[in-house]
Amino acid sequence: MSTRTERPAPPTFWPDVGASLVVFLVALPLCVGIAVASGVPAELGIITGVVGGLVVGLLPGSTMQVSGPAAGLTVLVADTVAAHGLGAMGLIVLGAGLLQVAMGLLRLGRWFRAISPAVVQGMLAGIGLVLVLGQLYPFGGQDQPATTSAKFAGLVDLVRAALTTAVGLSGVAVGVLTLLVAWLWKRTPWRAVPGMLVAVVVASAVGALLPLPRISVGPLTDVVSLVDFSLLDAGVLGAMLTFALVASAESLFSAAAVDRMHSGPRTRYNRELVAQGVGNAVCGVLGALPMTAVIVRSAANVDAGARTRLSRVLHGGWLLVFVVLLPGVLSYVPLAVLAALLVQAGWKLLAPRQVLALARVDRAEAGILVLTAGLIVLTDLLTGTLAGLLAAVVKTAWDMSRLTVTVTAHGEDHHHVAVRGNATFLKLPGLLESLEAVPDSRHVRVDLTGVRHLDQACGQAIDHWAAGRGSVELIHPVSE
Repeated sequence: MSTRTERPAPPTFWPDVGASLVVFLVALPLCVGIAVASGVPAELGIITGVVGGLVVGLLPGSTMQVSGPAAGLTVLVADTVAAHGLGAMGLIVLGAGLLQVAMGLLRLGRWFRAISPAVVQGMLAGIGLVLVLGQLYPFGGQDQPATTSAKFAGLVDLVRAALTTAVGLSGVAVGVLTLLVAWLWKRTPWRAVPGMLVAVVVASAVGALLPLPRISVGPLTDVVSLVDFSLLDAGVLGAMLTFALVASAESLFSAAAVDRMHSGPRTRYNRELVAQGVGNAVCGVLGALPMTAVIVRSAANVDAGARTRLSRVLHGGWLLVFVVLLPGVLSYVPLAVLAALLVQAGWKLLAPRQVLALARVDRAEAGILVLTAGLIVLTDLLTGTLAGLLAAVVKTAWDMSRLTVTVTAHGEDHHHVAVRGNATFLKLPGLLESLEAVPDSRHVRVDLTGVRHLDQACGQAIDHWAAGRGSVELIHPVSE
């Protein structure tokens, strides 16, 4: 009689299962909250989370990153739905995904790492500010206005409703309770359990006794829609490009951050870009929200002890099983609770401490950050980001063209001239003025070792000046 011996589970299996449950618990309220904040059915956010796990999770690129609907795209999605309608969202997301796949195959993924950190931080800060502003309205039991200007204009009425109506007072109470529980839970011995989940459960239990608007989640098949190619026009094409660039940038910036959190395999940027593109293409076909790699879920995945990509695949499976078997549970969650979670997410995107730290180190970079964030708030995401990129290029060009000429006298007959920076034709007039102002002396030494770049125009000008003066010693860099 033969005995059958069971093979032991791989050493990474159970850690990945445990991590997947943690990520699922973090992702569920965020998937719903981001969809609601974007002005679309909650089911669309869950579909994107499922695709992020079951599709992107299986593809190569990154091991620990978890993909799904992102708070950073909330403002862009809301603006796009307002401009083109919900019916065009699938087409836009499909096109953005195909563009991402093309960029990955063309090996353009690594170039996203070259974007100025000030622009990236400004983009996130602007998105965070608009997100926080919009999510204040559910606290007062009101629908958030469609435009940023309307959100600012409605703040007075919002405060009045929040302080004088039963719905407003209840919303503020459960919202503050949500934030307080999430903050306090991090300081307990049980912090391995996601604080977001505990906050949602506690605040929803309290909110069950209060008159509050709540989530409504139905079958996922009710919101799936086919792509309507008849909606394609110039505006839709522009939206595709915007989504592709912003989603790619956020995913790859997240990859760089997540890689610093663990010692496992590093992200392969071009493959990760292809994986994100495939995921967005699938979301587009299903008419769901766009996706990116999300730093909150990815960090939770790493902190929970994930070892392989199995954890992110399983988290997508848990999302699907939960929505199929227990969709009614979500109807107990007040909108104010989700708004509180998104206010917390928006505050993290705003990152005021990092903004202040950058201002202390480099005021010019801080100016680019403020410009980018301010224009995103006042106009839209694309305009603000492009303006920030242009400002960063101008600053870089200015830095690259900086040139200083210092003249030091060593007695009446000896002068030392130190040239530092980049000597280009743009600085030629000032350079010649400085050299011609050097007093006549028996010996002049011109030190060019501090010149990082010397173009032909400046090189010839210095040589002609030295030949005309006589008794000039030119000290060139050793490399020359």
